[in-house]
Amino acid sequence: MSETAADKGVRPPIVAIVGHIDHGKSTLLDYIRKTNVVEAEAGGITQHLSAYEAVHKNTTGEHRITFLDTPGHEAFKAMRSRGLEVADVAILVVSAEDGVKPQTVETLKLIADTKIPYIVALTKIDKPDANVEKAKMSLLEHGVYLEGLGGNIPYVAISSKTGAGVPELLDLILLAAELEGISGDPAAPPKGVVLDAYADSKRGTTATLLVKNGTLESGQFVVAGDAWAPVRIMENFLGKSIQLALPGSPARVVGFSALPAAGRSFMVVHSKKEAEAQALANAPKKAGRPMPAALDATEAQSEEPTPHLVLPIVIKTDVAGMGDAVMHELRKLPQSEQLEIHLALQGVGPISENDVKLVGGGKTPGLIIGFNVKADAAVREAAERHGVVIGMFDVIYKLGEWLGKEFEARRPKVRTEERTAAAKVLKYFSGGKGKVVLGGRVEEGTLALGEEVYFFRRDLNLGSGTITNLQAQKKEVKRVEAGAEFGAQIKTSVEPAPGDKFEAHAIVFK
Repeated sequence: MSETAADKGVRPPIVAIVGHIDHGKSTLLDYIRKTNVVEAEAGGITQHLSAYEAVHKNTTGEHRITFLDTPGHEAFKAMRSRGLEVADVAILVVSAEDGVKPQTVETLKLIADTKIPYIVALTKIDKPDANVEKAKMSLLEHGVYLEGLGGNIPYVAISSKTGAGVPELLDLILLAAELEGISGDPAAPPKGVVLDAYADSKRGTTATLLVKNGTLESGQFVVAGDAWAPVRIMENFLGKSIQLALPGSPARVVGFSALPAAGRSFMVVHSKKEAEAQALANAPKKAGRPMPAALDATEAQSEEPTPHLVLPIVIKTDVAGMGDAVMHELRKLPQSEQLEIHLALQGVGPISENDVKLVGGGKTPGLIIGFNVKADAAVREAAERHGVVIGMFDVIYKLGEWLGKEFEARRPKVRTEERTAAAKVLKYFSGGKGKVVLGGRVEEGTLALGEEVYFFRRDLNLGSGTITNLQAQKKEVKRVEAGAEFGAQIKTSVEPAPGDKFEAHAIVFK
């Protein structure tokens, strides 16, 4: 932003690009910024909340716009919500091929909650299956009344491949910002929000900040909650060193005393002493030792079943906000009375030997989930010694698949009986010495060798036994299907009579 623009109180509008996964949010930004975000993201989907600046030239001059690229996968609802809360304008991206999808509906609700203006971008119009009119009708069905269709929601059809419609979209953003009266005062005390934070073993704890007002300058001290940092190393979104960040600009600050929470507001003071005092004042008051964090679904049970197994889990991610997405995947898993999930730690940075010890010291070795982080050879050796399984991921949907398999493998199996067949005694041949020989007919299910049976005479339970021999058509068999007659030797003290019924049960572990 130029100093002239800054003096006038103009600041770049902050724009959140939101919508369903794979509807073209990142490729739209890619075209606008002339860089490639998609290839840098694992699996071709955005998994971090990132901030970028772009310059749009039109007939009135050069205009800066700050974009927030938010993930579209369902697991990243918290990140989308944070992006919309700090934005001035939202761009709802809807594919002209697919129309409204589940995350589109969820995003519309988030936009409504934040009450910010939004513009619909109908993407992928260059695709063979694109149908702009059908996509507009799908929006209408979900209460989005576009301009020209009985409403006042502006829209533009675009192609991120050819650039068609993109200049018009940028003009609409500037118009929406002008109508909202967005402004900033570079001379005001700097304030803003923490977009995300991560721990870097070489550089130190780092946070991406978005300056909403004022000017963040080198030599100041940033305080976000109980974390603070001297503004010595400050970079723009391209990673280039900068001395100041004007209103509406994203900035990366290195050297925080602790990991600031994503979404936390920040303020600026002018000395280390003030920063430490303010951070201490913001620290949560501790009343005794905190209880271990457990999953919500476990805590919310009205009855208190005694689980057969408690499985401890450590979550380590590269940035703070990513932990929300991992927790979302955990909560999606079906809860079981036989398996209680205990969150031992949710943190940022590489997996350490202490993480392994945290989940490897109990009766049941736990799991460590690593997302975009590393675990060195010593950590892996420690995990193997303690029986701890480490799962490393860079794509969120792969994590969900892995968790489902790991949980099922660890869930204690419960011994249960299942009814497999019902039969009728047609003839009693012989008995004695704890066994009987009889003939019968299977009326339901499949009768199998080795199964336990229960005899009934009308409603009276006569007792039980075990099938030790089974014949059909004078041949020994292992099973007899419904409708077939059979002969059986059963180990039992019961003396059945023609007309009695019996049920067969198999022991299964579930």
